[in-house]
Amino acid sequence: MNIRTNDTVIVLSGKDKGKQGKVLSADPKGGKVIVEGVNVAKRHQKPRKEGEEGGIIKKETPIYTAKVMRVCPKCDQPTRTAHKLTDKGEKVRVCKKCGAEI
Repeated sequence: MNIRTNDTVIVLSGKDKGKQGKVLSADPKGGKVIVEGVNVAKRHQKPRKEGEEGGIIKKETPIYTAKVMRVCPKCDQPTRTAHKLTDKGEKVRVCKKCGAEI
């Protein structure tokens, strides 16, 4: 899976198509990510402790990684991710469109 936590992504399909957001968490085994402000569901929550408020809260729910694409911070366009080896032998992610390190 090429998408990691703190990456900026854009939604390609679904009810939130075109929205951008930061990845809050990634689940490589399940192939899903949680994106800030995308796929929001309302949950009814009871107050558990004294002084805690209950009510309807909004919570981001997971979305499949196939429905999102990484946005390059340099060219600010949705792009696929390539990998390149540096001089030190480290593997880094590179933008396919502009060639900048991600």
